[in-house]
Amino acid sequence: MADAPAPPRHRVVVGTAGHIDHGKTRLVEALTGIDCDRWAEEKERGITIDLGFAHLEEGDLQVGFVDVPGHERFLHNALAGLGGIRVLLLVVAADEGVMPQTREHLAIGSLLAIPSGLAVLTKSDLVSAEVLELARAEVAELLAASPFAGAGVLAASSATGTGMQELKAELLRLCREQAIRADPDRPVRLPVDRAFQLKGQGLIVTGTLAAGVVEPGATLSALPGEESVRVRSVQVHGRPRERGETGERVALQLAGVGAGTLERGRELVEPGAWEATAHLLVDLELLPEAPKPLKGWTAVRLHLFATSVAGRMRPLLGPLGPGERGPVEIALGRPLVAARGDRFIVRRPSPPLTLGGGRVLDPSWRRLRPAERRSAAAALDAGEEDALAWWAREAGEAGLDAVTAGRRLGLRAERAAARLDALAHAGRLVRLPVARGAVRWIVPEVPRRLAVRAETVLADYFRANRLARDMPRAEAVARILPGAAADLADVYLPWLAREGKLELAGDRVAEPGRGGAQLTGAERGLAERLTERFERAGLQPPSPASLPAELQSKPQVVEGVLKFLVEDGRLTRLPGGLLIATAAVEGLADDLLATDWDRFSVPRFKERYGLSRKWAIPLLEHLDSTGRTQRLGDERRIVRGR
Repeated sequence: MADAPAPPRHRVVVGTAGHIDHGKTRLVEALTGIDCDRWAEEKERGITIDLGFAHLEEGDLQVGFVDVPGHERFLHNALAGLGGIRVLLLVVAADEGVMPQTREHLAIGSLLAIPSGLAVLTKSDLVSAEVLELARAEVAELLAASPFAGAGVLAASSATGTGMQELKAELLRLCREQAIRADPDRPVRLPVDRAFQLKGQGLIVTGTLAAGVVEPGATLSALPGEESVRVRSVQVHGRPRERGETGERVALQLAGVGAGTLERGRELVEPGAWEATAHLLVDLELLPEAPKPLKGWTAVRLHLFATSVAGRMRPLLGPLGPGERGPVEIALGRPLVAARGDRFIVRRPSPPLTLGGGRVLDPSWRRLRPAERRSAAAALDAGEEDALAWWAREAGEAGLDAVTAGRRLGLRAERAAARLDALAHAGRLVRLPVARGAVRWIVPEVPRRLAVRAETVLADYFRANRLARDMPRAEAVARILPGAAADLADVYLPWLAREGKLELAGDRVAEPGRGGAQLTGAERGLAERLTERFERAGLQPPSPASLPAELQSKPQVVEGVLKFLVEDGRLTRLPGGLLIATAAVEGLADDLLATDWDRFSVPRFKERYGLSRKWAIPLLEHLDSTGRTQRLGDERRIVRGR
């Protein structure tokens, strides 16, 4: 079997645009020899309904064509094919001139920031030289008000071939300027624009590879969703290849999925490197033709690569008028795959109308309080470094990890880590090593904020619990490190101890230098009476709730002294929180050792000591935990010779 050909060094995708029946499909056929109309209905009606694809190669340059439908009813299909386009081929029939879809397609190309464009006047053989020049002037004037100002306006006829050589030469020149190289360090991302069953081969998907390199044998994830697929083979423009590279039109033969499980709008991605999201912050430009200012939540349909999703959008910082741009929140009805920098279009669902478009600033946007919105929008709009710093600030004590940052930027984790390390080197972030070699990045304010919070939490706790010697570690973690930051307790608490903000002792936390609690005279008397009361009760201790009335003391004072007695060792807190005299527990352990038992059951234990199950089980669990007994199924064995 012959080796698959090597990929061309330069590759680019051209997208057609223009009004219905202006000759886009015939023009592509004249350039490539390929008829893009695939459906019988398209051939019968003479109009393009769905996306069509063609290609040509010139030396080391590979040009893919995406032919889009010109009818307004099929604009959703056209939008599915314009992601990844590097050159816009605006087609205008010389005998009709600029039409509504000419303007809308050009506006969409502008909003998608397609970097280059070329206009062609088709059907030039049907008009006089004077009419042709009028059409050329009209198109040039249209382009002058767009990012494509100054683009060439060439005349050609698909029927006679007039002007086709000049058009092809200029198009290839632009394609060489806009060709892109593969970036194998970026994770694979393929927006699916076609999925179909091919007899004898199974499921085939096609799309323009937005990032990375895909090879036979690769395992990919289908997002949104949980499916995992394996790539059986790769084709580019109908030819088998050992790898498909960024910017190429690829067809993948898949294993691991059944018919109908993949469809246009899903994305095949490198596992773990991308995520689906339903909340975006975007930089939106409203078209001057937008019918009204954007104020509150507005229903829209968002188009991003081949995906189309219904949702709602609202301006972040106040009303946005037609022709203006600004930060906008978008909440989607279902998740899609997005990364910072992705271009998109938003349309009004009914009646259909293109409202505007722009770029994604944050694909995992979290709604903020009004006071924070302006600073967030400024940071996310400023550049990648500012965006990373903002995301680290947003993560707080939990820190920003490289995987999360990479997913938001569309980068591999190691590349995101390098950029975060650069910010740490510049002093904008702090590198925080965590368990098993992992790293998080935090803003410099986090350590200072933690130190102040630790001091405040401990002061408040010991003010409310004056007799406590220390604080349970779990409670300290919950109050000093709320939320996801609790996972880093083993990093932060030792650091706070080294900084002299607290003291650690096992599962207890204390204020620095805090000695034993000092009882007042009245409290000392209460402590003696409580100790005597519990020791006298033995294995039948009183309920703490009954003690304030019995001893004629305030409940909070009794509670504080009881905690002191536990810390002092005179009382023992059993599993479940029950209190008993430590002397009673020790007496029980000694009595068990004095028996001739080797093993005993719970009923036998209860009967010997006159205990209810409420007390028997916690006592036995305490004896197990202190090594006096060992549980063996439903029985306990007495541990002797300790």
